[in-house]
This record gives sequence, structure tokens and C-alpha cells, in this order.
Amino acid sequence: MLRLGVCIMPDRPFREAAARWRRAEDLGFAHAWTYDHITFSGIPDGPWYDALTTLAAAASVTERIQLGTLVATPNFRHPVPFAQQIMSLDDVSGGRFVLGYGAGSFGPDARVLGYGEDGQGWSGKERGERYRESVEILDRLLSSGGEGRARTTYRGTYYSAVDARMEPGCVQRPRVPFGLAATGPLGLRTVVKHAQLFIADDTLAGREADGTTEDVTWAALEKVSRKLDDALEKEGRDPATLPRLLLSGLSPLRTMDSKARFEEVSGRVEELGFTDFVIHYPRESGAYATPAHVLDEIAPANA
Repeated sequence: MLRLGVCIMPDRPFREAAARWRRAEDLGFAHAWTYDHITFSGIPDGPWYDALTTLAAAASVTERIQLGTLVATPNFRHPVPFAQQIMSLDDVSGGRFVLGYGAGSFGPDARVLGYGEDGQGWSGKERGERYRESVEILDRLLSSGGEGRARTTYRGTYYSAVDARMEPGCVQRPRVPFGLAATGPLGLRTVVKHAQLFIADDTLAGREADGTTEDVTWAALEKVSRKLDDALEKEGRDPATLPRLLLSGLSPLRTMDSKARFEEVSGRVEELGFTDFVIHYPRESGAYATPAHVLDEIAPANA
């Protein structure tokens, strides 16, 4: 059965947003996520808060629901301090944190720190290599805590750790689950090696503004699903051992237009082999604006 989650963007002061996180839990959603950006291209103006601080606050007002980043990237996070933040979030949440992590893109987060030769961010090749290396070091750091194995030294091309201390380690052992996003060969090999969850979104084929159709969107999702199966089988890992999450939002699928539309899309998502499906908490206007009543109508608690 498809597990349902909700993405709550950090675009409101938490004194207002707290009720949304509590409501997601009360409505029976299995997991709740937030975007990890410095600047989000989907909502370029208006308030925008830090993801990890938001999740720590969300952990304090919920008890059962899983919480995660959708997705964090190396664009502005060095794996050593990030690992300590992850360990701390796992503690604050009582072992409910899931690390959603990807390579990032050429968006504002890639430019804001002036990386790359032209200050516009790293090349696609370098982003992919940084992603692989940062996942490797995060795995080592987060698996090292406790039992006298709390220090890690790692020297890579892009990242290093010297006697890095992770004590007492994650609540979840050997570490928090990794939900990894990737579509290319290098990224998928990283997924196969390290992931407990595969993450994709329904804009793989572009967005409606680019002329992408619903059929093209489904074809892109089928293609990435087959590529993942092939990568898993090539490395001797049973495809059935890796859960798969799909985030729905800005594609032509228009998942949250109505309950009937949600049921139609989610049914096909499950047929493609996805085990988890995430929709956005409705916004009143702009990006991700959808009828508010649909959230209640599709909620697991009301099924």
C-alpha cells in the first residue's frame, strides 16, 4: 500500500506553521518534509526559513510522523558539520529523521555562494562527483558514532574530515536512513550503494511551462524506474529491497486538483513501483496553490 507524505515549505513563521506540522500528523500522513534551500526559485520573494531549524521545531510539536529534508544538497552544506546537525535532528526527533539528499542543480543555491569559475555554480560533472563523495563521507561519519568508534578521518578530492567526532551517534542505528535522489549513472550507483530510499519528483521531464505533457511525464518516470532497476540488478541488489518515493508538485499531472484526480495519479504511481508518494501542503496562491479541502479528503486518517 502506498505510504503518503506531505511537503510543508518553510515560508511562514513557525508560530503559524506549527499547526500545519501537527495537522499533518493528525491527518495520518506517514512522513512530512520540507525543502532545504537558501533561496528557492519556485518562490523567489517573501519569507523563507532554514530547513533544519524548521524540522527541529516540527519535531517538538509532533510525536509520531517521520520528518525529513526534500532534498538537502552539497551546494551549501559541508558534510562534517552537516553530519552533526543530522545526528542532532535524529536525537531531537526521537529517531524520526530521514535524510533526503541530492546533487543539487544550477538554481539560486548554486550561485549564492559564488562557487565555480564564473560564480554561477559547479559544473554538472563536479556536482555529481561532490554528491558521490559527500554521501560517502556522511555514511562514514553517521555510522561511526558510539561504541568507541566516534572519530572519522577521510581525505577526498572535495571534502575532508580529520578526526571528526560524532558522539553519541544517531538514535537510529547504524545511522539515519538515506533517501537519495539521482537519475544519472554515477548518482544511481551511489543510490544502490548507500540508500534506504530512492527519491524522484514528477518534473523529471520538465514542467508544463516548457511544453511537457502528461504522457511525457509518465514516460520519464517509467524510464527512471527502469534505470534504477537496472542499476540495482547490476550491483546484485534486489530492486524489491529499495523503497521509492515520488514527490508531486509542478508537473502537468496536477495531482491535487481533486480527490478523484489524486486517486487516479496515485494509483498509477503505485503501479510504477513507488512505495511512497508526497504531495504539497496547499498554498493559497502562487506555486503549489491547490484547493485546501483536497488535503483532508485524501488524508489517510479519513480514508
